[in-house]
Amino acid sequence: MTERKWERVRGFDFKDILYEKRPGVAKITINRPEAYNAFTTATQDELIRALEDAASDDTVGAVVFTGAGDKAFCTGGDAKESKAGYRKGMLEKDLMVKTLIREMPKPVIAAVNGYAIGGGQVYQQICDLSIASENAAFGQVGPLVGSFDPGLGVIDLMMAVGEKRAREIWYLCRRYNAQQALEMGLVNKVVPADKLEDEVDKWCDEILEKSPGAIAGVKACFNAATTYMRGIEAVSAQYLWKYYASEEAEHWKNAFWQKKKPDWQRFRRKEVFPEVYEGEEKKEP
Repeated sequence: MTERKWERVRGFDFKDILYEKRPGVAKITINRPEAYNAFTTATQDELIRALEDAASDDTVGAVVFTGAGDKAFCTGGDAKESKAGYRKGMLEKDLMVKTLIREMPKPVIAAVNGYAIGGGQVYQQICDLSIASENAAFGQVGPLVGSFDPGLGVIDLMMAVGEKRAREIWYLCRRYNAQQALEMGLVNKVVPADKLEDEVDKWCDEILEKSPGAIAGVKACFNAATTYMRGIEAVSAQYLWKYYASEEAEHWKNAFWQKKKPDWQRFRRKEVFPEVYEGEEKKEP
């Protein structure tokens, strides 16, 4: 059994993440438990640096991605930063983080210890493998808060759980427990919370026994079938940025933070559904 003594990686002055290594394995932990491990643009900058280092380190055969504490893996973009309107930088860095996870030539394992919501759900979803604790919870929130994932978070999810289920997850924004996530193919295994770290270590050790060149080749083959998603994400991000500037996106965002029901009727075409608008008479053709 490989020695499992983690050591902080020197040369990185990180504030929002922990970056550690043990023989053969790198571990990246979002260290913002007070914010349910939500990420800011500063967090993403640090994730990018750590992922780049792990990808280029030939001594690393597997990467573990997790969140600090036992309440959350990651809950997406930090509410305070999103509420203030600083979304463009986060959007651009988000694509870089996802690209590094998908394209580095070694497996990335998500250790899901609690909530994986919104952008956090996308991060765990695009990892090569996901192991969840029994207290994990999964779900999307984009249409609730005036946002959505412009590419990978939609298409990759469809490939993981099927089109009907993916549409359900995005359209309804429900929460799913760990067992439901396992049954739909969103994670590989569910274990008790106190066994999560040991289970992830076992999977890493099994991977380390395999040929790194073969693993890299297999991962490249998997990714080759879906390379188009990267281009779609880059193009769709432009639409998303324009959507953020709309009255509609602002309305849903504000309704969420103010804990009010959105006035959805304002954003439906009255001439198509006139009967749902109280006080308005149906127009004659």
